[in-house]
Amino acid sequence: MTDESLEFLQALVQTPSPSGYEQPVQKLVRSWASRYADEVRTDRHGNVIAVKQPGQEPRVMLAGHCDQIGLMVQYIDDNGFLYVQPIGGWDMQILLGQRLTVWTESGSLAGVVARRATHLLAAEERNKPPQFTDIWVDIGARNREEAAKLVRIGDPVTIELGMRRLQNDNVAAPGLDDKAGVWVVFETLRRLVGCPLRCSLYVVSTVQEEIGLRGAVTSAHAVHPHVGIAVDVTHATDTPNSSDKKQLGDIGLGKGPVLVRGPNVHPRVYERLVRAAESRRLGYQVEGCPRGTGTDANAIQLSREGVATGLIGLPNRYMHAPVETVNLRDLDAAAELLAAFCTDLSPDVDWTP
Repeated sequence: MTDESLEFLQALVQTPSPSGYEQPVQKLVRSWASRYADEVRTDRHGNVIAVKQPGQEPRVMLAGHCDQIGLMVQYIDDNGFLYVQPIGGWDMQILLGQRLTVWTESGSLAGVVARRATHLLAAEERNKPPQFTDIWVDIGARNREEAAKLVRIGDPVTIELGMRRLQNDNVAAPGLDDKAGVWVVFETLRRLVGCPLRCSLYVVSTVQEEIGLRGAVTSAHAVHPHVGIAVDVTHATDTPNSSDKKQLGDIGLGKGPVLVRGPNVHPRVYERLVRAAESRRLGYQVEGCPRGTGTDANAIQLSREGVATGLIGLPNRYMHAPVETVNLRDLDAAAELLAAFCTDLSPDVDWTP
């Protein structure tokens, strides 16, 4: 991974993008893509679509979703405390006690999320997780009037953003689901500069995946791809609870990207991904998924008359937590694999299963 590419990943995870509020990170994506694509556009939904060699066939769509889970300001009480509701899926026990950022019209505002101290809770309260109505965000305001001058109802809130380097090329950050995937597909675009392609390539940073795969639905309809590959995180099972392997398979950080098999994945796309990985001696892992995957691949597969769809997973520990952890070598290999897949394509490929 080049220093410039690592800086792009760091910038992605340091930029807020709760579902429906992705504009800041999409500005960053457009800036990166404009250096490597023939054209870059943003649709009315907010998806950023970078195109290389438009007008050729097959049309290939690579997608990663830029939105992250977040919170939304719903109410300000008389004492200036903010009450929030979730954007996407949260584990409340992880959220408690976190440092937050409220993204206001005038800029970022520091806050913390809390409830009553454990000393003051009744026994039955200690033994069950609180609801969102039981917690609040403290920005230090004296009263409602002061808070309302700074914060509007509907303002988005995130965990304090930033990336930490861990040992063995592992990194931890909130929002790696799925800014790691956005990085992979747009790094693929960079790696294809100067490479001969026999297809049209559409690299898409989709929006609102966390609330229903919404951006993949609209962008796939517009691109009308013959082939689509989504890149998203998948659960790593190399943590202490080994029972996860019985449900999800044996997936570890640093062992390569995950090629998903199952009804959401076209067998010819899967086979070509395997061939591309093995011909370049790229390590990979395999995960079975016997149903729709809950990723952008699900929406892409069902677009229009159907799309030959693939799914690459990036092993991720602690999904939907402030400390999501991925391995940089896995990301790098995923981009190399996608670049190989694209350069191996030709117009005469038969996508009939």
